[in-house]
Amino acid sequence: MSLYEHVMIARQDLSNAQAEGLIEHFSTVISDNGGNVLGTEYWGVKTMAYKINKNRKGHYMFLRTDAPSAAIQEMERLARLHDDVMRVLSIKVEKHEDGPSVQMQKRDERSERGDRPERGPRR
Repeated sequence: MSLYEHVMIARQDLSNAQAEGLIEHFSTVISDNGGNVLGTEYWGVKTMAYKINKNRKGHYMFLRTDAPSAAIQEMERLARLHDDVMRVLSIKVEKHEDGPSVQMQKRDERSERGDRPERGPRR
């Protein structure tokens, strides 16, 4: 089985309980098809850069899974058919990072951008 990370955006007019219910629904779809959900996060309502289906905001959800590709394809198919889900992004990763995702970390806990090279003088 392969490791995947999924980000879903649901309509803004859902309640928080309904959005978290979507996480549970898609988690059961993955587990019913032979996969494991290793972690879930509800990121809350966030403003999007552009409108999607006349919505400016959306409920953001994050899942970490260990599943066969057939389970991922079925989950994505059901997400496209679901009226409340606007977008789904699934990414295959080599390994999952420990702890919370970058979105859930406090700003002062994140690493600084010190790995960038110094830009020379302006011309």
